[in-house]
Order: sequence, then C-alpha cells, then structure tokens
Amino acid sequence: MAILIKTPDDIQKMRVAGHLAAELLEIIKPHIKPGMTTGELDRICHAHITNEQQAVSACYGYHGFPKSVCISVNEVVCHGIPSDDKMLKDGDIVNIDVTVIKDGFHGDTSKMFIVGKPTILGERLCRITQESLYLALKMVKPGIHLRALGKEIQKFVEAEKFSVVREYCGHGIGEGFHEEPQVLHYDADDAGVVLQAGMAFTIEPMVNAGDYRTRIMKDGWTVKTKDRSLSAQYEHTIVVTYNGCEIMTWRKDDTIPKIITHEV
Repeated sequence: MAILIKTPDDIQKMRVAGHLAAELLEIIKPHIKPGMTTGELDRICHAHITNEQQAVSACYGYHGFPKSVCISVNEVVCHGIPSDDKMLKDGDIVNIDVTVIKDGFHGDTSKMFIVGKPTILGERLCRITQESLYLALKMVKPGIHLRALGKEIQKFVEAEKFSVVREYCGHGIGEGFHEEPQVLHYDADDAGVVLQAGMAFTIEPMVNAGDYRTRIMKDGWTVKTKDRSLSAQYEHTIVVTYNGCEIMTWRKDDTIPKIITHEV
C-alpha cells in the first residue's frame, strides 16, 4: 500500500485532531493518583471526548476493543484494557494512549504518568523513553531514511541498559488509524522508505527495563513484558515539513518545540 501524502487541508484537520488528543492527556493528569481505578480514568476520558470535544474515540470498538483509551500500568507494554478492578497505587507508572477522530482525521498520542511518589527505576525508565522519542523527532526531515530513526532510538536506549520492544511499532496516520509506513523503533529493514514533506506518522517507542520480549494475555489485547519488568511508552503524531516536522499532538508539558526546523 502506498504512503499517502497529506494536503494542506488534511494537515489542518490533523492539527485539530492532534490538539484534542493532546488536550485529553492534559485534562486527565489531575485524576491520576493512588486509589483511582483505570476504569474511572477511561470514563472521564470518554466523557471529555464525546461531550466536550464533540469527537469520537478511535479505540472504542476498534477490532472489538471495549474501552475508549488504552491504559497500561507497570509491566503492561501496551493495549491495557481499563477496568474498575485495576486500582492505581503509589509508585505505579501508567501509560495512557488516546486516539481522537475529528472531522474524519485521527490524532494519536500517549504519555507516561507516575502515581504518587516515583521509584528511581520507574522515573528513569520514563525519562529515557521520552528522550528516545525526542531524539527521533529532532531527526525528522525530508530525505532521511525512516530506518535511521529506529536505529538511533535503539542505540540510545540500549546504551542506558534498557531494551526496545520489537513487536509493536509506529504507523502512518490520517483518515486511516493505521496507514503506511510502519515506523520501527529499532534498526530493521524499512523497505527503503525515505521521508518527504506531507508524510504523517506516529513515533511511539516502547522501552522495557528488562528484556524486549513480550506476551499477550488471554483477553487478546493486553501486552506484558515477558520477564515482568517495567515498560514505558511515549507517542506523538507528526507531519513532515519541507525542513523538519510539526508535532500535531504537542502538549504544554513537552520540552521540545512544536515545530522543529533544520537548515535546508
């Protein structure tokens, strides 16, 4: 399948959807505290998407996914199903992954939250994961090979004695939730994809404190680290510009510019 180049009108709609997805991660933050359940957090997100944003959750019903957002705690790598049985406790690390559809276009983003008092390992894992995403974002510009992003993420993460998950990747995005290309976060064959202006995709490294291998639980969704080590993930939706990239899902707590430019 071909990689779709976005028009200026497409990009404007993606800005709106991306902003709404980012806003959701900002409004949920005060609710993430010990004693809160992931089921309650999901209901708050769902109400905000539907009532305040007049938008749609892309996750709800996607291939049968039963909730509006994915919430992955501690050793859960991704696709955690929110539940009233899962109560947050001090020191937990929590990924909330949201995808909002507005006017037919998707905004997809995730970030880590630390519940209460952080552990040294949990805090470090979250920081290194976010830094690996920022490292890749700063590289994006027309003419570079997509593979270079994964290669640098892997090199950076492994130098910190962590590992990069292989089975799950970033993806093209727009009117489709998952479009071409696949965006791998380690050094692997990318079929020679070279970045060009108008390409839109997510970068979303998943980093484990232990081994990179994962396993899927009986519910068919929840992915955990095979060795039960902690896992963290950060994700942004971006569009490649003529001299860099624009982060569609930029938040106020990001320590990276919304628009990244390079000399042409």
